[in-house]
Amino acid sequence: MKKFIGFIGTGVMGASIVSHLLGAGYTVNVYNRTKSKADTLLEKGAIWKESPKEVAQSSDIIMTMLGYPTDVEDIYFNKSYGITEFAKEGSLLVDLTTSTPSLAKKIYEEGKKKNLHAIDAPVSGGDVGAKNGTLTIMCGGDEKTFEECLPIMQNFGKSIILQGPAGAGQHTKMSNQIALAAGIVGVCESIRYAESAGLDPNRVLESISGGAAGSWSLSNYGPRILQGDFAPGFYVKHFIKDLRIAIDEAKAMGLEMPGLLLAEKLYTELAEAGFEDNGTHSLYKWYFK
Repeated sequence: MKKFIGFIGTGVMGASIVSHLLGAGYTVNVYNRTKSKADTLLEKGAIWKESPKEVAQSSDIIMTMLGYPTDVEDIYFNKSYGITEFAKEGSLLVDLTTSTPSLAKKIYEEGKKKNLHAIDAPVSGGDVGAKNGTLTIMCGGDEKTFEECLPIMQNFGKSIILQGPAGAGQHTKMSNQIALAAGIVGVCESIRYAESAGLDPNRVLESISGGAAGSWSLSNYGPRILQGDFAPGFYVKHFIKDLRIAIDEAKAMGLEMPGLLLAEKLYTELAEAGFEDNGTHSLYKWYFK
C-alpha cells in the first residue's frame, strides 16, 4: 500500500476526500491554485506544496480533482510543473476529474512511457457523498493499477468498479451525467407543478420519494430546493461542461440524445441568467428567471 499521497484540487469535493485520507492515517501533500481553500486541511495535518511539480516529486500516488479538461491537460503535461514530467518512476496517477475519455487515454499512454500507472476515476455523489465517504467511483485502466489504488479509494468511495481500459471510467461518468440531467429536470418540474397546484411540496415529496419516482436526486435535492439552499454540491458551470462532453461523445458514436440536448439548453440558459456558480439543483430557478 502506498504511503505518501499527493492531492491536487482541494475544492468542494477534494477537501472532503483529503480529510478522509488524513483520517485514515495517510500523509497527504496538497496543492491548490488558491491556497486558502486548503487551510482547513493544513490544520488537520496535510502538507502544503508550492506547485504540482513538488506534489509529484514527493508522492507515491498522485490524485487530481480539477474543474475542466484544460486544467487536467495543464496539470499533467505542462513542461514546467506537470505530473507526467516530474512524478517518480512507478507512481500511480488517479484523475478523479470528470474529463474526456480521449484525455484519460492520453494520460495513460504518456504515463506508460515513463513507467507511471494511470487510471481515470471520475466520481458521483456530490458534496454529500464526498463528506460521508460514500462516493461512486467509475474507473478505467489496468486491473493491477486498479487493485493497488482500491484500498485508498475505499476511504472515500462506496461503489468502486473497474469499467474497462483507460477512458472507460470517463465514458461511464457520461452515462451517469446523462441520467442525472434528466432526473434533476424531473425533480424541479415536479416541485414546481406541486406548488402551482396549491399543494404543500414537502408533503408531496414525502409521498413520492418512497414510490416509483424515488431517486437520489429527489431525496437529496428536493429538500434543498424547498429550503432555498442552492449552495453548490456540484457547480452548474461544471455540469454544463460534463453535458457538452457527453454531447460530443454521443455525436461521435452517431447517437441522438434529445433529453441530453434539452438539459444542456436549460442549464446554459440558467448560467446565462447568473446562476453558474450555484448547485445543479438550482435549475429550479430557471422557472422564475
